[in-house]
Amino acid sequence: MNELKPVAGAGERGGEAARRTIERPAGAPGQSAQFGSDVVADTLRDLDLRYIALNPGASFRGLHDSLVNHLGNSDPQMLLCLHEEHAVAIAQGYAKVTGKAMAAAVHSNVGLMHATMAIFDAWCDRMPVLVIGATGPVDAMKRRPWIDWIHTARDQAAMIRNYTKWDDQPASPGAAREALARAKWIAETAPMGPVYVNLDAGMQEAPLAEPLPPFDIARHMPPVRNAAGAEDVSRLAEAFAKSRRPLILMGRVSRSEQAWRERIQLAERFGASVLTDIKIGAAFPTDHELNGAPPSAFMGAEAQKLFAEADLIVSLDWVDLAGTLRQVKLAPGARIVQVSLDHHLHNGWSMDHQGLPPVDLFIAADPDLAVRDLLAASAASGGKRAGWAASATAEAKEWSLPASGDKMFVRDLALSLREAIGERDFSLLHVTLSWEGQWWDFRHPLDYIGSEGGGGIGGGPGVAVGAALALEGKGRLPVAVLGDGDFLMGATAIWTAVRYKIPLLIVVANNRSFFNDEVHQERMAVVRKRPVENKWIGQRMFDPEPDLAGIARAQGAVGFGPVRDAGELPAIYAEAIRVVEEGGVAVIDVHVEPGYPPVTANAMRQG
Repeated sequence: MNELKPVAGAGERGGEAARRTIERPAGAPGQSAQFGSDVVADTLRDLDLRYIALNPGASFRGLHDSLVNHLGNSDPQMLLCLHEEHAVAIAQGYAKVTGKAMAAAVHSNVGLMHATMAIFDAWCDRMPVLVIGATGPVDAMKRRPWIDWIHTARDQAAMIRNYTKWDDQPASPGAAREALARAKWIAETAPMGPVYVNLDAGMQEAPLAEPLPPFDIARHMPPVRNAAGAEDVSRLAEAFAKSRRPLILMGRVSRSEQAWRERIQLAERFGASVLTDIKIGAAFPTDHELNGAPPSAFMGAEAQKLFAEADLIVSLDWVDLAGTLRQVKLAPGARIVQVSLDHHLHNGWSMDHQGLPPVDLFIAADPDLAVRDLLAASAASGGKRAGWAASATAEAKEWSLPASGDKMFVRDLALSLREAIGERDFSLLHVTLSWEGQWWDFRHPLDYIGSEGGGGIGGGPGVAVGAALALEGKGRLPVAVLGDGDFLMGATAIWTAVRYKIPLLIVVANNRSFFNDEVHQERMAVVRKRPVENKWIGQRMFDPEPDLAGIARAQGAVGFGPVRDAGELPAIYAEAIRVVEEGGVAVIDVHVEPGYPPVTANAMRQG
């Protein structure tokens, strides 16, 4: 039975104004810094950090007090989370929309251990996150018996140093101020990524001996323009001019509307076919005549045909260029250009750098800036060149919606949801592995923000909450389509969205299984000539089936489902969208049949 249980405040309009009334401290905020942690709090405000997601802990009790009683819980405002992993995931989602670092605080070594997977996701996603940790006291004479000892580590950042850009453990308020400025600057400088600043509990709680001298934040965070050199731009412009069949792989690029328009202009100027990747955010309009194939995680037949005919392949920081080239057959003599700064992050611990691709020209530059400079350098070439390949959008898409009583698949869930959204502007904050790119068109850089990055199950809900927070005021309906496993591992992140009035629609594609691993067990059974029919054991969630809508209601959201009849979807989607447009959080549990698109399924089975 579908149940609608509105929660207190669900009918109130969400947004920053309403959020600013939540958790207001008594008394007036402090006027001047008196303790080390006051300096840290002032620095966070000077860094223009509006929010800090956290799960509280004694190791940063000094900072917590300063945020509340020195700053008045404003700029940054605390967002209480029920797990440190959610705090970092929310900050990652915020960065995926804004391109700016949000702060997340984690408690000592144990909180950092909880947060590690989300930090890894942000690292693989190349998203800036300012993670603030704490330890201590470093001075053993100041530690409380037992608890302070087990929560103190000699080199706490060692746990995450291989998947963060930079870390520090400042020993004084002045050093902390500089460390935070450096951290945010490094996090937001391409290639972006998470950073970690570990605060000594003793330093936080010690009174200031004297006021600190003035500190000009702006002068300590100079803009860095990672542009291509003039010679490289000229060589790339010449390569495009000579090419008859150019192919552009639009990879990790920004959410900037200007950069979006410039990528369109580049493709049109040279008649280049374009491919995009469902693993990362929208980079090019999928219904444009130069879009060569629907966005996908693996290379389908349409995309492979383009590679086989292209004489120039230009990668704009494409994720796993080497792996992509191994899936396709290239035209004889085809030249490959890679525009990327990602090599600056590669290390010997994580293999997220993927294979080493063969390239004929490597340009170490921010792809957005490279495109801008390339357009300027090729302005004399005139207007638009005709595309050389058949358009993937040449035939109008005519989808049939599921009928009442039919079994539902993710396709049915997706098409019915798109129909329900109608002409509204939307942002798709997450999709499942079973998603196919042709189901929805993306016409704006915020139409789709990509996956969680590192393949960590449980990150989807937190990322969706953070992205929805960043989308406020943009007139967009925030929608996330999550798998059941992802939802179950991260469900309590939804409580933070409800608590702080962050409107969000979550649709769970519930196949009652960790189905990705069923595919892998099928592969093992086939290779080893063992019974394939046993692949479900240790994978399926039944007897009892988790009540996903009930879990959502337990967080204060409006829960619908489980929905087993496709005929019920239009009315339920309409009601859920109404809840979100009135400032609430809605979660719909939709029972779907297991399955992947053929290209994805084949790739999984071959693994």
